[in-house]
Amino acid sequence: MSEDKKWYSLRVISGKERKIKERIELEVQRSGWEDIVTQVLVPTEKVYKIRNGKKVISERNILPGYILLEALSAKFSGEMVQSIANIPNVINFLGGNNPEPMRASEANRMLGKVDESQDAGESLIEPFIVGETVKIVDGPFSEFVGDIQEVNEEKKKLKVIVKIFGRGTEVELNFMQVEKQS
Repeated sequence: MSEDKKWYSLRVISGKERKIKERIELEVQRSGWEDIVTQVLVPTEKVYKIRNGKKVISERNILPGYILLEALSAKFSGEMVQSIANIPNVINFLGGNNPEPMRASEANRMLGKVDESQDAGESLIEPFIVGETVKIVDGPFSEFVGDIQEVNEEKKKLKVIVKIFGRGTEVELNFMQVEKQS
């Protein structure tokens, strides 16, 4: 039975993915298609920004303007495709009126990214770059400004060169202790 399920890609108006996902789920429920359309997914990943020394977590779309639908390929056609395609802000299925299922490798890559993001926690929305100037907002060097010498993404640490009494001093800080200079 599960060999029959395939993922389909649905183009939608960018920025409205969540709302459209809810509408599709309502339509599927209302029409009693739960056994045919098994999942509706907006591919997202968790990202964070550091704002005022605090970590702010949000979700970002991996594929803006797309929703993924898992359905039984043998029964997914005609009226079902039409009613989903006619939901406001839906552009069309890839493949038009005869939706093309995604290749298993493509679907797995997309779903893998989503799963990875859930497991790995979150990634920084604006990564720190070597040579970039940052302001220290926490710790003994608070209010100092320095240049990033090294970025360690795994440990979420930075080596920053700060000028103290006219000499460059290397300071190791975590991502939460600095903010980007604008």
